[in-house]
Amino acid sequence: MVFSSILFLFRFLPAAFLVYYITPRRFKNGVLLILSLIFYSWGEARYFPIMIASILVDYFCSRGIESHRDNPKLCRVFLILSVVFNLGMLGFFKYTNFFVENLNALFGLSLRGISLRLPLGISFYTFQTMSYTIDVYRGKVKAETNIIDFGAFVVLFPQLIAGPIVKYTDINRELKERRMDLVQIEDGIKYFILGLGSKVLIANSIGMLWTELEGMGFSGISTPLAWIGILAYALQIYFDFSGYSLMAIGLGRMLGFDFPKNFDFPYISKSITEFWRRWHMTLGSWFREYLYFPLGGSRRGPARTYFNLFVVWAATGFWHGANWNFILWGLYFFVLLVIEKRWFLTRLNSSKVVCHVYLAIALSISWVLFAITDLSLVGQYLSQMFAFQGGSDWIYYLRNYGITFLVAMVLATPCLKPLYQKWENNLWFSIPFFGLILVLSVAYLVDASYNPFLYFRF
Repeated sequence: MVFSSILFLFRFLPAAFLVYYITPRRFKNGVLLILSLIFYSWGEARYFPIMIASILVDYFCSRGIESHRDNPKLCRVFLILSVVFNLGMLGFFKYTNFFVENLNALFGLSLRGISLRLPLGISFYTFQTMSYTIDVYRGKVKAETNIIDFGAFVVLFPQLIAGPIVKYTDINRELKERRMDLVQIEDGIKYFILGLGSKVLIANSIGMLWTELEGMGFSGISTPLAWIGILAYALQIYFDFSGYSLMAIGLGRMLGFDFPKNFDFPYISKSITEFWRRWHMTLGSWFREYLYFPLGGSRRGPARTYFNLFVVWAATGFWHGANWNFILWGLYFFVLLVIEKRWFLTRLNSSKVVCHVYLAIALSISWVLFAITDLSLVGQYLSQMFAFQGGSDWIYYLRNYGITFLVAMVLATPCLKPLYQKWENNLWFSIPFFGLILVLSVAYLVDASYNPFLYFRF
């Protein structure tokens, strides 16, 4: 079940919030846990035991750490058990077939893979629960004694499928005592509707262009169409993922939680370094805190810093998918970040035009690596982008998608943000504005069959 579906909007959501709001305060976390488990199990009931196991393992490991502070070795055993369990689950379900395929290709073997679907949200909730145990081990937080409260944190349905990656330290106080007033609920509804509109009206509309190109193949497209196609994908994945994050933040607000921001207009960045401070911010924060800094960060000299960056970006790419194109995507950013760190960043800052042109080209190449899993087709698409091959095929797509492109590119910048902030609390503006977005989004969902969610597979 995804947020941008009729099932969620008109069945699960009204019923869930009705039950949640009428429940007395002291039972709300229990109800939230049950509702989240129903949400998780709706389409994949067979993975219900995995979620329960995740809750139990990290709950008892953290309690073990808390109870044996005077025995560092035993604390370390509990930490290792939690990390091995979480990474082991993630590795088994997400990466088994990747390793089997590569071992077969490398050594001529005929090992069989597994035919299991990836459990819903496993890339996100394993990181969340693992960071909790690590924080308990470090002494940043006390281990949660109430297993209902801890279970509600792990399975919290607004951020279960695709984040933001919410750490226990982000919401531990709200798990115990949170406020829910009309202003916060109203803000949550606004966030949710904006996210729904971003995903359904913009991401879905612009994404159909990329889907059409994939269907007809890349070999005969002109250079202008190749650039238009990857721009469409860049806008689709941004509004798709940021829209879903906005919906999650809005749902969290309606439940009494303040989730961290996940996107901050990344396409206005002046460098790749800045881009990754604005894109998928909770994932970047997670890797910095739980991988880059423990490896030594930048405190051990240039050579070790570059090694640490290599590990982080290889892991970032591999986290996104079990395929070589994702690893290359991560290492591509590693190379660019090292170049910027060494000398290029200071030169970029000297010219606004150069920095934005550089970012546009660099990100376009990165999205080719990300979007196309077949490496031979990656090379083919990149050659079409830079071969200066003429043609008139792009005119048809620009005519059909031109208005959508214009709207998407404007909304990908903060240029309308001051105007929105000025009018969002005006009832004469907000009720028609948000009502129109909601009605159009629902109409699209009722009428259209094209409703992908790109990060659903991660």
